[in-house]
Amino acid sequence: MSVIRRAEARLIKFELKNAVGGSGVAAIDVIIVELEDSDGATGLGFSYVLGGGGNLALQAAQAQADIFILNQKSLAPRALWMKIVRSFNRTGLGVNLIGLAAIDTAYWDLHAKRQALPLAIAMGGELRDVAVYGSGEFNAQQTPEQAAQIAIKQAARGFSGVKPRVSGRPSDAKLLAAVRDAVGADVYVMTDANEKCDLASAQWLMNVARDLNVLFVEEPLPASSYDVYAKLAQTAPVAIAAGEHLQDVKQMVALMANRIVSVIQPDLAMIGGLTPALDLAVVAEAFNIVVSPHFLPGLFVHLAAASSSVRWLEDFPLLEPLFDGWPSMDRHGNMRPAETAGHGLRLSGEALRLLGR
Repeated sequence: MSVIRRAEARLIKFELKNAVGGSGVAAIDVIIVELEDSDGATGLGFSYVLGGGGNLALQAAQAQADIFILNQKSLAPRALWMKIVRSFNRTGLGVNLIGLAAIDTAYWDLHAKRQALPLAIAMGGELRDVAVYGSGEFNAQQTPEQAAQIAIKQAARGFSGVKPRVSGRPSDAKLLAAVRDAVGADVYVMTDANEKCDLASAQWLMNVARDLNVLFVEEPLPASSYDVYAKLAQTAPVAIAAGEHLQDVKQMVALMANRIVSVIQPDLAMIGGLTPALDLAVVAEAFNIVVSPHFLPGLFVHLAAASSSVRWLEDFPLLEPLFDGWPSMDRHGNMRPAETAGHGLRLSGEALRLLGR
């Protein structure tokens, strides 16, 4: 059995040209993990902290690699994930999970490459097309006309859904109406409030969404407001989506089991990697809940192959310049994993420059 001979974590300070999304992200700390075993097989993984501040997550990733991976015999990815996460019983999830996400992603890549299989198949799935919706370029400061023009452009690219940003203000009604009129009945409209509403404005927004045939409203309330989400769900006339800010899979399962959300949205870094995302997707199958992971469609397309609950991928370009090998979307708005071994990603020239190589 092969032994891991190299397990290295590095940090990239990645600054964006412009602030993006509903949260106005302008900088990202990206934790890169590279593994190599005694047979020469390699694995590449990554995690991130939006807005910077990733040094603690970097330290966590390197410590986990030194303790649980370096110079040790290989385990199955889930077995390794469980072994590492048990060590958090005194220090909690937090940056520990964010660091583990990079290790777990690298370990799955290595696991698939050892078998000469695409990650999608190594995770237990089969290659399939998955619908992608457009989320990039939208922000809550746009006028209805600006949002409509972006929606038209994204629909023309083939996206079968678009997701403008709102903020729980009266102007949201005009913006969503403009987007709905712009794309017509053949394109889904979703919307993301980025946790900006209170209960009253969230209830108002839900009624606006119903009147405009919006598929789901994402994060109308702060992620920690479980009881308020439960109250909103009692009368919500459209689907609620949430999950990208949650770390504990048990919290996400509670949202599904209590029928608070219809769409669950795991984030790679927050949830701790692909292993818990796959666990969550399998549970979602039992509840007939849709899984729509938080951005990174070119990675999560492999998860979609392994679970039928993953029905939407989100196109929100963010980390893509740091990696080459992303699968492309076809003209029908679908994405399929590449038939290369592993997840197919490799560090780009930009990433290598930022790493000083």
